[in-house]
Amino acid sequence: MQPTPVILLKEGTDTSQGIPQLVSNINACQVIAEAVRTTLGPRGMDKLIVDDRGKATISNDGATILKLLDVVHPAAKTLVDIAKSQDAEVGDGTTSVTLLAAEFLKQVKPYVEEGLHPQIIIRAFRTATQLAVNKIKDIAVSVKKEDKDEQRSLLEKCAATALSSKLISQSKEFFSKMVVDAVMMLDDLLQLKMIGIKKVQGGALEDSQLVAGVAFKKTFSYAGFEMQPKKYQSPKIALLNVELELKAEKDNAEVRVNTVEDYQAIVDAEWNILYDKLDKIHKSGAKVVLSKLPIGDVATQYFADRDMFCAGRVPEEDLKRTMMACGGSIQTSVNALSDDVLGHCELFEETQIGGERYNFFTGCPKAKTCTIILRGGAEQFMEETERSLHDAIMIVRRAIKNDSVVAGGGAIEMELSKYLRDYSRTIPGKQQLLIGAYAKALEIIPRQLCDNAGFDATNILNKLRAKHAQVRPWAPRVPLLEPIRAGVWWDVALTPVPVSPGRDVALTPVSPGRDVALTPVSPGRDVALTPVPVSPGRDVALT
Repeated sequence: MQPTPVILLKEGTDTSQGIPQLVSNINACQVIAEAVRTTLGPRGMDKLIVDDRGKATISNDGATILKLLDVVHPAAKTLVDIAKSQDAEVGDGTTSVTLLAAEFLKQVKPYVEEGLHPQIIIRAFRTATQLAVNKIKDIAVSVKKEDKDEQRSLLEKCAATALSSKLISQSKEFFSKMVVDAVMMLDDLLQLKMIGIKKVQGGALEDSQLVAGVAFKKTFSYAGFEMQPKKYQSPKIALLNVELELKAEKDNAEVRVNTVEDYQAIVDAEWNILYDKLDKIHKSGAKVVLSKLPIGDVATQYFADRDMFCAGRVPEEDLKRTMMACGGSIQTSVNALSDDVLGHCELFEETQIGGERYNFFTGCPKAKTCTIILRGGAEQFMEETERSLHDAIMIVRRAIKNDSVVAGGGAIEMELSKYLRDYSRTIPGKQQLLIGAYAKALEIIPRQLCDNAGFDATNILNKLRAKHAQVRPWAPRVPLLEPIRAGVWWDVALTPVPVSPGRDVALTPVSPGRDVALTPVSPGRDVALTPVPVSPGRDVALT
């Protein structure tokens, strides 16, 4: 008698397990790595990605590209997630993480196909990662924080290294100084939100400027605004979340009056409430009034008559940044506008930048803050510039917090590869092969840098291995220029982080012996990428 089959999963569920599923996971991750492989390094290409709404994005930032890919394969998604977390935590190195993780998987694929147990692979990789991180700590160069000139020089080199692979690499010296100046203006917490980045189309890239204070775009204004003064020395600033205009009646509201006098009383009461608010603001001594809610035409004219400046509908983040910079607090009522809730700054002025007008608050006493105003041509170009500056700012913040750096340009990966390869020969068993595979995988970074630059990768890597074998901690970079002499510095935070998450992601697709997809998967299709981002396999090489 046949046993009755037990159905655990709903009809249409696709299950796969064992070695074929592990190999499928590894292949899916390889596809993801291929999407960003050519963007690595100073000679990396930019990708032109068009989404389903027709919006074009030009970028060579790994996290940005992977976010725009509509990945459905569960193992491949881990690679996308790790690039996002690297972007949020460190700010740069997203492409390196993706390539490393995919290369780790590629190197262990033969062992998986031969039936080696995933737990053995995981154990070997964890050992190798710990050895690599310890080696990085041993050979890292410490930054002397006491010598401010040396620290600043090193920070500029870190920022320039981060910008060298970006679209604005031609202006990296200009922007690396600007980025370091911006981060140095912050307080000890180094809050990223205290650096505002505003984009103004038009002008050259070198017309970009750093404002030591808060700057935001002029808001919508009513008649009477042009009569207001546009410059104040040491003004008091009122920050409000109050609507300063006559409110329209609510839908379906009904007020019954019997006489014209009653109706006039209602109208007068409305005006008196508004004028009472405006009078209290004027008596507080504030010369600049900013509100998150609208400031109407009556209020605008009232302030103009009394030589006061006002701006309504100020974005919340700009209002909060002004509060943190100038002091005071955002008020939801005008009944208690005392000196301790008003902000102060040395100079307020409204200035024309390109086709826009901007409000500047400089000499802010409370918190240290700054605003970078970017100039440039096309919108996509400016968006990529903003992403590049974000990466550089994150690197400089990291370098200030972590006072040690290593050489970039693939030198650290080659040194780790040599160290792990030598170590693997001292141990017996299967771990020897797996740690050797880990060491070989690390060479993907200098190899890809060579490929992207058009060099013969095999020839260059052989020279690099020979140089590293001469017991010199930092071997020459791709064109055989020493990275340290060339000023190619990399923050230590960037190196253990790509190694560790790269290892973790590499373990994820290997470890599950079984994958259950709760939605039917069309056969022969592992990774469903939206056709638009993938079909431009063309790279946009912007010279």
